[in-house]
Amino acid sequence: MKPRKPFARHEKGPRRGPQAAAIRTPEGAVWLFGAHALRAALANPRRRLHRLLLTAEAARSLEGRLPAGVAAENVERVKLDQLLPAGAVHQGMAGLFEALPEPDLEEACATAAGARNVVVVLDQVTDPHNVGAILRSAAAFGAKALVTTSRNAPEATGTLAKSASGALEIVPLVRVTNLARALDRLAELGYWRIGLDGAATQELAAVPPAPNTVLVLGAEGGGLRRLTQEKCDFLARLPILPVVESLNVSNAAACALYELARKAPPA
Repeated sequence: MKPRKPFARHEKGPRRGPQAAAIRTPEGAVWLFGAHALRAALANPRRRLHRLLLTAEAARSLEGRLPAGVAAENVERVKLDQLLPAGAVHQGMAGLFEALPEPDLEEACATAAGARNVVVVLDQVTDPHNVGAILRSAAAFGAKALVTTSRNAPEATGTLAKSASGALEIVPLVRVTNLARALDRLAELGYWRIGLDGAATQELAAVPPAPNTVLVLGAEGGGLRRLTQEKCDFLARLPILPVVESLNVSNAAACALYELARKAPPA
C-alpha cells in the first residue's frame, strides 16, 4: 500500500466560527459525517479514529452500536454546522479519521480465477457527489476497484464518503497519474476495456461478455477524452430514448454495472 498524501485543508466551503476554530484537523486526517459513512468508517479496522462528535440525539441512535473503546464527545448541532462544509447533511454526527492508504493499481485490480472481475475507471469526473454515488453502485454490483486520475478528480472527503453511503470503506479508490498508462496496465492484467459513449454504434448489451471487464466513464458533459477512447477495446452506449440526451454519469454507471452483472459469464 502506498501511504496517502497528507492534506490539511478542509473541503471547499466550511463554515468557520469560534467553536469550530477550536477543533484542528491534523495532516492526513479527514472529517466524515452522516450515519452510513460514519458507521462504516467506525467498523473499518483500517481507519484510525481521532475524534467522534455526536449530538445527544445521534448518541442515542448509536447507543450500543459503537465499537469497544470508542468514546464520543457530546456537541450541539450548531458546532457541527460550523465545523463541516456548508450544507453538509451530517445527521448530528461527525468523526475525524485518518485517511485510508491509497492502494496500488495492480494490488486492487488483481484478477481472481473463477470470479467475475470488474473495475470502474473514471476519466476526470470531478463532482464528489457523482464519484460517491458511483462508488456505492460499484460496491452494490461487486466491482473490485474504482480508478480515478490524481488531478481533476475529487479527494476522498466527507462529501464523497457521505454520497458513497459507506462504500468508500468497501471499494478501493485508486488514483493514477496517467490514465492511458493505467488502462494499458489493466489490459496487461487481462481486462477488456469498455468505454461508455453516447455516440457509439453498438449497445452495451451487444458487447461480448468477458470475465475481466473495465468500465470506463467520462467526465460530466465532455465524456471520454480522445486518448481514453483509443485505449478502449470497445465503445458502447446505453439504449436511452432520444428525448433524453444523456444520463448523469452516476446513473449511467449504475445502469452499465447492472448490465455487466446481468450478462456475466458463468464462473
